[in-house]
Amino acid sequence: MSTFLELGLKEPINKALTDLGYEKPTVIQEKAIPQIISSTDDLKAFAQTGTGKTAAFSLPILELLDEKNGNVQAIILSPTRELAVQIGNNIKDFCKYLPDVKVTTVYGGSSMEDQIRSLKRGSQIVVGTPGRTVDLIKRRALKLGNVQWLVLDEADEMLNMGFKDELDKVLEATPETKQTLLFSATFPREVEAIARNYMTKPVEITSGEKNAGSENVSHEYYSVTERTRYPSLKRIADLNPDIYAIIFCRTRRETQEVADNLIRDGYSADSLHGDLSQGQRDSVMGKFRKRTIKILVATDVAARGLDVTELTHVLNHKLPDQIENYTHRSGRTGRAGNKGISIVLVNGKEKGKLRQIERIIKKKFVEGKVPTGKEIVKNQLMNLIDKVQNTEVNESEMEEFLPSIYEKLEALDREELIKKFVSLEFNTMLKYYENSKDLNDLSSKDNSRARASDENMTRFFINIGRKDNLNPGKLIGLINEQNIGDKVEIGAIDILDTFSFFEIDKNFEDATLSAFLDNQPDFDGRSVNVEVTKKERGGGGGRRGGGDRKSFGNKREGGFGRKKSSDGGSSRRSSDSSRRSDRSTDRPDRSSRGASDRSSSSERSPGGFGRRRKD
Repeated sequence: MSTFLELGLKEPINKALTDLGYEKPTVIQEKAIPQIISSTDDLKAFAQTGTGKTAAFSLPILELLDEKNGNVQAIILSPTRELAVQIGNNIKDFCKYLPDVKVTTVYGGSSMEDQIRSLKRGSQIVVGTPGRTVDLIKRRALKLGNVQWLVLDEADEMLNMGFKDELDKVLEATPETKQTLLFSATFPREVEAIARNYMTKPVEITSGEKNAGSENVSHEYYSVTERTRYPSLKRIADLNPDIYAIIFCRTRRETQEVADNLIRDGYSADSLHGDLSQGQRDSVMGKFRKRTIKILVATDVAARGLDVTELTHVLNHKLPDQIENYTHRSGRTGRAGNKGISIVLVNGKEKGKLRQIERIIKKKFVEGKVPTGKEIVKNQLMNLIDKVQNTEVNESEMEEFLPSIYEKLEALDREELIKKFVSLEFNTMLKYYENSKDLNDLSSKDNSRARASDENMTRFFINIGRKDNLNPGKLIGLINEQNIGDKVEIGAIDILDTFSFFEIDKNFEDATLSAFLDNQPDFDGRSVNVEVTKKERGGGGGRRGGGDRKSFGNKREGGFGRKKSSDGGSSRRSSDSSRRSDRSTDRPDRSSRGASDRSSSSERSPGGFGRRRKD
């Protein structure tokens, strides 16, 4: 393997890398850095999460840019503010000994005026989220006419989040002579579309197989029902006393509920999702990195940019809607040569998705059994005994107290002393799991057949589907274009051949119908008809999702006609914070949000072991 110096990087960059503890380049760095330095060809690079993609594109840019020229020479787009901040900080670390190089990070939820002042002082490299980047371009505060490099990091996620229009606007502001660098951990069809639309005969490099999971991660699944999903999650955590994990959920509401339940049950946990302010996010992530928090419950989008190398587990409370996102999730563990475990909780309806994921990650899922109370207690006991064995005794500090201790304990023999010692630490857990049920008994009396739609969501029918080239990302974008309200939560999405269904927070039911009626949008020339679906499939009418509907529009003519906005086009939210109200990666599973998922205290935790004790 080469050194960074042998890859063509100058001494100041190598010195900074040495300070940071970088010794040898990763595979993707070894392939990408010489390619970018030696060629102006566009580049598609694919590597698993955690393999050093940021250094792979930023180091050659630092090598080549003109330090004395204060114009923006490189623009790096990232789907989330967390990832943008991480990239910006990494690049600042890399150019520690390049004093004339300035980096500015721009994103929503932070002062635009401060970002404008930073740009005016001069920055050769700008890292930004698409929405804020476009805002600054419109204000003429960000000028990209001299850009030599455009980097699209996590390109697939930017499309999933509905940022295609923003990407188009940024591309329009950059010169045709620029070099476009696309980096992604997954390779869905949408990324191929980016390459076709934005790149010219790109060179392709990969680290491992496209979309494949990390070799250091093993994959397990546990069969659950909605009644047993949360208790099973807790038992898996209890079985692993030293757990340090991210639990992935699909919606902000689900994320907050799971985190609240874990905190209430005594676990050292917290949540990370789009409803938190930037200050709150920074605080939560700081505590998690320092291990003050052992379990982080997060949405897919919020967890992007969280770079933690020693996670023991990733737990999927529910599978992501976009199957490719499983690779992103599982790639959060098994980093820096460490082993990791990715666990999935699935009900009967979700098991079919496992086969699809196996084809992508090139690995098989191993079926696990939800641990019994006896197994958990044994693991916890042995973990405590191991800690006792490995504890260093400071006799000099204890010496004066030992005679009194021996005197108090002299009536106890060895066996009695051990029993009392264990009881002192484990009475609560022993009692809690004493008569615990076997959660692997998936009887017909569970609520896996619970009402399919969340009681907090309204389900809508829309008359476009897969044959109209609709996908979840495009539907999210179409909904966002209607400006229904601030931070409207989008729930489950079902894309069928000729029509589709989506869910919206029920508080915005009338606003959704009114917005579609007033805007009268179309989708690729086809009039759009949106209706409220009052009954789930099987509710009558013979049509999927049929039943009573509250609708607007002339159905005989296919729904609404097209109505242009006053500026000649559809109005669209441009800021990161409003666009990130919710997305396909943050959606609930309509078939699996029963009431008992929320009333998750059916199995209470004893509070202790690997968790935060209650005072």
